[in-house]
Amino acid sequence: MIPEAQKQQMAEAVAKIRETMAAAAKAAGRDPAEVRLCAACKTRTVEEVRYSADLPIDLFGENHVQELVEKTDANAYNGKPGHFIGHLQTNKVNKVVGRAALIQSVDSTRLLDKIDAAAARLGLVQDILVEINIGEETSKSGVDADSLFPLLEAAAAREHIRLRGLMAIPPADADDTETRRFFAQMRELLARADAQHYDRAQMDILSMGMSHDYAAAIAEGATIVRVGTAIYGARDYSKKA
Repeated sequence: MIPEAQKQQMAEAVAKIRETMAAAAKAAGRDPAEVRLCAACKTRTVEEVRYSADLPIDLFGENHVQELVEKTDANAYNGKPGHFIGHLQTNKVNKVVGRAALIQSVDSTRLLDKIDAAAARLGLVQDILVEINIGEETSKSGVDADSLFPLLEAAAAREHIRLRGLMAIPPADADDTETRRFFAQMRELLARADAQHYDRAQMDILSMGMSHDYAAAIAEGATIVRVGTAIYGARDYSKKA
C-alpha cells in the first residue's frame, strides 16, 4: 500500500510539473500539447507506478530491462506507453522489442541489427530514437555528432525499424548556459536529420530534459521530457529491481 501522504505528494508534484511545462512551452511560442511528460520510474515499485499512471503523465520510461518486463506484465502503466530509456545491451534486445513502444537509446549499428532481427521475428516495426552523447563524455553511451548521420542512414535502411528522432542527456555538471547550448544543438541536429527525408522515418521526437532542466529543454524544442525524482522523490537504490 502507498501511504496517502505519498499519493498526495505525487499528485501535487505532477500538477506543478505540468504547470511549469505549459509555461515554458507558451514562453517559447509553442503549444503545450506538443510536449509529453515521461515519468522516469527506475527503481519505483509496481504500486507506485500504477498509482502515478492515473495522474496526467503521458508515458513511462524504464532504464532496466527487468523493470520494463515486470511493470508491463503487471499492466502498471495502465495502458499508457512504456519507453526504454537506458543503455540497452544487445543480449537483452529480445525482451524489449515489441514491449517498449519506443527505444530511446540506440547508439550502434550492432544494436540496430539486433533490434531489426527481433522486430522481424515478431512481424512488427520498432520505433527508435538515436541517442547522442552531446557532451562527448567518456562515461556515457550515445554517438557523437559526427557519427550521427551514418547511424541514421543505417537505421533507415532496416525494414523493421522506424526512426522517430533523437535523445540526449547533457553533462550533469554543465551550467544553465551550457545546458541550453547543448539543447539548442540537439534541436539543430534533429532539423538537419529531418531534412534528409530518410526512408520510413518520422523525425518528430526530441527527448531531452530531466527533473532539473526540463523547462530549458522545452524552451529549446523538446517534445518529451523525462522526469523522475521531481515526481517520485529521491530514489532508494537499496530497493533496485
